[in-house]
Amino acid sequence: MSDDLSPLDLALLAESVELECKAAQGRDGRGELPEDFWKSYSAMANGEGGVILLGVQEKPRGTFKAIGMAEPDRVCKALWDNANNRKQISTNLLVEHSVERLSVAENRWVLRITVPRAGRHQKPVYVGSNPLGGTYLRRYEGDYQADEETVRRMLAEQVEDSRDERVLRHFGLDDLDRETVAAYRNRFAAVKPGHVWADLPVPEFLERIGAYGKNREEGFSGLRIAGLLMFGRAEVIRDVLPHYMVDYQERPEAKTENRWVDRLVPDGSWSGNLYDFFRRVYQKLTVDLKVPFQLKEGQRVDDSPVHEALREALANTLIHADFSGRVSVMVVKRPDMFGFRNPGRMRIPPEIAIHGGNSDCRNRRLQTMFQLVGYGDHAGSGLPKIYTNWAGQHWRKPVLYELPEPEQTRMELRMSSLVPDEAVVMLDQHLGARFRALPESARLALITAHVEGMVSHDRLKQICTDHPADLTKMLGALVRDGLFHSNGSGRGTIYYLPWQSPISLGFDLAAGQVQTLDSPTVSPELAGLPPELAGLPPELAGAPSSPAAPAPAIYLDWDAVPEALQTELMTLGQPVSQTKRVLPDVLAQVVLALCDGRYLGARVLAHILHRDPDDLRKRTLSQMVKEGHLKTAYPATNAPRQAYTAIKSGSRATAGVDTDAPLRA
Repeated sequence: MSDDLSPLDLALLAESVELECKAAQGRDGRGELPEDFWKSYSAMANGEGGVILLGVQEKPRGTFKAIGMAEPDRVCKALWDNANNRKQISTNLLVEHSVERLSVAENRWVLRITVPRAGRHQKPVYVGSNPLGGTYLRRYEGDYQADEETVRRMLAEQVEDSRDERVLRHFGLDDLDRETVAAYRNRFAAVKPGHVWADLPVPEFLERIGAYGKNREEGFSGLRIAGLLMFGRAEVIRDVLPHYMVDYQERPEAKTENRWVDRLVPDGSWSGNLYDFFRRVYQKLTVDLKVPFQLKEGQRVDDSPVHEALREALANTLIHADFSGRVSVMVVKRPDMFGFRNPGRMRIPPEIAIHGGNSDCRNRRLQTMFQLVGYGDHAGSGLPKIYTNWAGQHWRKPVLYELPEPEQTRMELRMSSLVPDEAVVMLDQHLGARFRALPESARLALITAHVEGMVSHDRLKQICTDHPADLTKMLGALVRDGLFHSNGSGRGTIYYLPWQSPISLGFDLAAGQVQTLDSPTVSPELAGLPPELAGLPPELAGAPSSPAAPAPAIYLDWDAVPEALQTELMTLGQPVSQTKRVLPDVLAQVVLALCDGRYLGARVLAHILHRDPDDLRKRTLSQMVKEGHLKTAYPATNAPRQAYTAIKSGSRATAGVDTDAPLRA
């Protein structure tokens, strides 16, 4: 940033990093380190890192004003004193160049503090002396206290280099599926003919490959977690990992909806372990791939770069999964793409992993067992191989991203060219000469939005060579010219075509839902199951073949609401919007009418009712959820992109605002 801290400079920064602005004026208006600074520091360090600007006011949201501080020296001193005080913050990640002083006016200064992403050995970064109460996470644009389960998972990641290493007491060979073990041994013998381990008895073989081991400190032997995951029966695996779930779905159309023509889940008809899941799913993924004729040493090779990329993606999904998390492992096959999801975020930043050479595998024993039979690569070369092989087909660059709540990593491999003819024709029909006159990067942005349902600044950085600042200016111009609609703000902004509803890059959303990347949609451990199966045990939930009913639409931004529905909602909201003061019961009844049959976010409701969104959420929506009149879209009540729908009970959620009985006493 330059010394002249303009609104454009701030907007560009907000597009590229997590940004928190604090006025930091203090009681005397000359500058003071805000009390909540360390909460933002903790949240950014536990996430992707970010920038905190002291002396910048954000009011209204998305509008920045550099007001500066008169005495930045005392703010800097307080910052460094507290950064090195373990009673204040658990870890100091800052170095000298992390704090910059920027002049914004005569004798007025802004402090820019760049907070790096903490490594897993440093997490959780927490305020005070108790990680269970002082750990914060960044959710959308706020800092939220982490729940106890999340903190304990961070602590486990910190101390356990390999999460599948532990030897389990009272778990032995009887808990394994013998057919899976036999299939693995056959594959091992074929890949490594004549290997000395091939003819060992089963117990010794399992010990050699790392599935069985001994706890030398306590003096007992048993299965390792890796061995149970790889070869165990699903019901036994859940004795150790209650949320364990693997799920494959083949979907008939290129749509983000939970309808399938083929599905594989642990339903009792097969073992449900990882090795069987890998074998069965890989066969389903590749069954209809075309294989060019080629010979190697006189033998036909039934393989291709696409086969290799899918093997790597599937193996990576399993060996990097955090099986203690609440999200299922999911693999999706669609006519236009392959999707892979695993619980847990990556241990190294995605942008570093993509370039290769760095690897921090979460389940190293599993990684070794897959490598012994020819699946998966060493030294972080798997992801680069996927990207290289996909580029060799002239297909769109793979999408790799993380979601923070619940924590998960997703990869999408799309089988469409970077500039599909169909997309160009469609955009030319809608926009005509306006489309043809745009520069190449702008056309590519519109094409990506058409093909993928939306586009973001981060996605464009993956497929364009333009400078990030130029991409921000270009996206802003497309919005101003009416060629894009936008949803969200700062780094979380997504852009979509005016005639389309915005959808997530994700592959497990129901049709009609309007989402952003930081918004999971379904119950994590049973993601993808239709509502009538959500209450069944996972092993019984895979049998039905009937498609799921479409879920109610979710609208988080007023611009995403269809025009006809906007008119209907504004009419329903008139009893409140046209009056400054209304009784709580009247407000609650209007909210119920608005949320009948759909999910509406607080900002949409506030727009309709002419109310402050934060006040509406705190005083009305949260109370109605507690009383059982509203249902939230996501289990976490403080989810930053929360939405609400009416719970129908008798005549409670009606099309009007009259009711037989008041909602509150």
